This record gives sequence, C-alpha cells and structure tokens, in this order.
Amino acid sequence: MTEKIHEPDAFRSRITDWPLEERPREKLMHTGVESVSSAELIAILLGQGTAKVNAVELAKKLMRRFGSLEKLSGASLEELQEVSGIGPAKAVTLLAAFQLYRNLQKEKAKLEIKNFRNPAEVARVYQPVLGHKEQESFYVVLLNTAMNRIQDYEVTKGTLDSSLVHPREVFNKAIRSMAKGLIVLHNHPSGKLTPSEEDITITKRLVESGRILGIDVYDHIIITADGFYSFKENGLI
Repeated sequence: MTEKIHEPDAFRSRITDWPLEERPREKLMHTGVESVSSAELIAILLGQGTAKVNAVELAKKLMRRFGSLEKLSGASLEELQEVSGIGPAKAVTLLAAFQLYRNLQKEKAKLEIKNFRNPAEVARVYQPVLGHKEQESFYVVLLNTAMNRIQDYEVTKGTLDSSLVHPREVFNKAIRSMAKGLIVLHNHPSGKLTPSEEDITITKRLVESGRILGIDVYDHIIITADGFYSFKENGLI
C-alpha cells in the first residue's frame, strides 16, 4: 500500500493567509522569477486550488503524480484531469503554457539556424515539436538549393508503416514547391533511438522515389525527448 504523504498544516492553509512575501505571485514580483520554485510557478498558472487544498499543494500533487516537470509537460488533457482538483480549465491552462514554451524553443532555433545541413541543428528545431508526443508522427521538411527550409508538414501520425508513409504524400508538396531536397523526421515515444526494420524500409523506399523524381532525401532523423538518430550519420542513407 502506498504511504500517504502528509503536508504541514501551515501548507494546507489558504495562500491569502500566508505572509505576503511567501505568496507565489508576490514572491515573483518582489524577488524575481528565478526565486520561485516550479511548484510555485505551476500554482500561479492554476490560479487557485480547491476547497481542500491550496494552489501550491495542488501543484505539488501534480509533480508527485508525474514525477518530473518533463513528464508533466508531456501529459495529455485526460491525464492531467486524473489528478483530483484539476478540471478542464486548469488542464488547458497548463497545456497552453507548456506548448507556448515549445513554440518559443522552435522559434529561437529557427532564427539561429541558417541552413539544415547539420542533423543536430535539425533535431534542435524539431525536438520541441516531436519529442514530447505520445504517438509517432512523421514530418517532412522541404529545402531549397541553399539548404534553407521552404516549409514543413506532417504526413501521418500513429504507428508508422510503409502503407501510411506513401511517397505520394511525402513528395506531392515537394514537387509543387520545386524543392531541391527534403529531410524526413519522426519521433519514437518509447525513447529508443534505434531505427526499426519498418523505419529502414520506409527510408529506402523514399530515397529510391526521390532519385526517380530528382528530389534528394538528405536524411531521416528519429527524434526522442532526449536525443536524435541520423540515418545519414549512421551510413543508412
């Protein structure tokens, strides 16, 4: 049986009863955002707790439930609402905050990266997009002759197989955009970076199709929350 975690009685009190300098919002305003803990930041986003627990305790419940900030950031709307005290409004607020951070990371990476020659730089752009997803998602990045990104798009999501990732879906926009080449990416929610046999089969099929069409497939990159795997760097393209 799991041991019940008890918080000090003072922690259970309403935040409005706390000394002013200990309240999360006021603490942030007077001592800076870096002085506020993750639980306190989450409490600010939640706005308020419930009749039984204050916002900080509710934030700590979330942290205990998911074990880390990283896992909390990847939780779905349904998973967040499994925590007592988290309803749709609070769950949506958290999802929006975490996604806003990912959008910022992607935007910063795009501004800093001039071209897409380096797999590590490509992974840096798309890790915020794909690394947290619980389903596999297959992306295509179209490139011009200078290896600059023209556009990107999702081809499919769900368990990947060669019948879903069809060359027609991958190359259709590439032809219309007059792309010189492309990079394909997909994520592994399991965290494993080793390509599967199906991943290798899909890659070979796309490379051959690209040769016929005169559109190079420069790389296939597998993305996880913690790293990436480049087919090109590992001699598979």
